[in-house]
Amino acid sequence: MAHPFDDVSEAALRTRRSAKWALYPADVLPAWVAEMDYPLAAPIRSALHAAIDRDDVGYADPAGLGAAFAPWAQATWGWEVAPADVHVVCDVVTGIAEILRVATAPGDGVVIEPPVYPPFAGTVRQLGRTVLPAPLVRTADGYAPDLAAIERAYASGARAHLLCSPHNPTGIVYAAEALERIAALADRHDVLVIADEIHAPLTLPGARHTPFPTVSAAAARRSIVVTSASKTWNLAGLKAAVMIATDEPARSILARLPADIPYHAGHLGILAARAAFGEGEPWRASAIEILARNRDLLGALLAAHLPQVRWVPPQAGYLAWLDCTALGLGDDPALAFRTRGRVALSPGPTFGAEGVGFARLNVATTAALLEEAVVRMARALP
Repeated sequence: MAHPFDDVSEAALRTRRSAKWALYPADVLPAWVAEMDYPLAAPIRSALHAAIDRDDVGYADPAGLGAAFAPWAQATWGWEVAPADVHVVCDVVTGIAEILRVATAPGDGVVIEPPVYPPFAGTVRQLGRTVLPAPLVRTADGYAPDLAAIERAYASGARAHLLCSPHNPTGIVYAAEALERIAALADRHDVLVIADEIHAPLTLPGARHTPFPTVSAAAARRSIVVTSASKTWNLAGLKAAVMIATDEPARSILARLPADIPYHAGHLGILAARAAFGEGEPWRASAIEILARNRDLLGALLAAHLPQVRWVPPQAGYLAWLDCTALGLGDDPALAFRTRGRVALSPGPTFGAEGVGFARLNVATTAALLEEAVVRMARALP
């Protein structure tokens, strides 16, 4: 039976003016940036329409987002968050940058776990800090953090760790035991863990996300979570995210941030996020249902059209990390997919050296468009 979100048509999607649909020519099917093709949740649509109807598009008032996020976090993960511990910022990457600005100094080492979201390394370098890679390890079950490599990086003098949990692009959900070990190491070596948990609300059946500060007292002391409603409810263009510290000295770091940071968030973004956390659960459940369906569908499509592609089905989110090294398409298979197949994926090498020969596919679309994307990929083969 078709999912209700399958009703959206390519023609309707092509009327959108977002980057996903505007960047490439009309004959290229976009399956790259982390943006979903599904309709907005009704409560969010209503909140935005109501704001427009009252001509309410002024500067953001950050008050109230913490009050919406805190009960949602409690209901979703049993995570007790005080509304006052929720600080507003325009987006997750900006939050990471602002935290690094006050918590580290130029030249300090910052740990990342490639292959990982490209702005991690880019932000660290732009701030004049030093990237300390601790690449994920491939296991029999998929990918996992390399705890030994993380410990070596911490011992070498790292001051911070950008933790992508759940991980982009591999889609792994970190085991609570691994998070607890990372927290213990961070406590021992005086490292701040900045946990980007933006994909966590889309954890799929079969996995369970654990907010980093909840795994131990050390984790609460040593971490700040950055997250947003934007990935889960498809609100990236509205610009509202949160930074959460639940214990000292993490709270003291957020207290040192410039006072104007919350006011750089989008007013409509805050209104939309409040509606998402307060009334968006039925829509989120539908999104998880179709993403789990698409995860299975992608496996079948790859087996039928691209059996040489290796992949590990994601445990969270809607991004598939595809090992295309056996296809003979070179270091950047996404280039061949786009130029010869007319389908746009995210280039693997932008995620680090570990992404050479890989590409990232966005599966948050209809069954028909997901099948079309894989068929087009197959056309790119030599």
